[in-house]
Amino acid sequence: MSEPASSLPFLQARPMREADLDAVLRIEEDAYPYPWSRGIFADCLKVGYQCRVYEKEGEIVGYSVHSTAAGEGHLLNLCVAPQHQSQGHGRRMLRKVMAEMREQGADTLFLEVRLSNKAAQALYESEGFNEVGRRFDYYPAAGGREDALVYACALAGST
Repeated sequence: MSEPASSLPFLQARPMREADLDAVLRIEEDAYPYPWSRGIFADCLKVGYQCRVYEKEGEIVGYSVHSTAAGEGHLLNLCVAPQHQSQGHGRRMLRKVMAEMREQGADTLFLEVRLSNKAAQALYESEGFNEVGRRFDYYPAAGGREDALVYACALAGST
């Protein structure tokens, strides 16, 4: 891992609420050309996925959605508002998700990332993730579909 947690910016994590969805959707739409819909986030809240918002000085700067079952965690969405990117927030959020999943008994964390998202790949690899597969035509993209790389990280025994 590249940076000690103490050198990263402070973010307050809390459970996402339905009242947060407007702010979450603004970030999602600013960050992605093919954003999740309000319905997807509402469904994630409804089914009990771990949905978190991360605040800095009362402003939501990012969010995460993940699930844990049968010893495995799956990170479904991790996003930092574009104007707050490259400040260490994504790393801090990822570490919080990893710690929460570890506490819930997950020994491995899986995620998908766009083949073209080199910044996210660099973050995940620097935090101990390894590419374990590929999902062909997984994401919508301009002119067709884009592959996803599947990453995994062992959580058991890690700090």
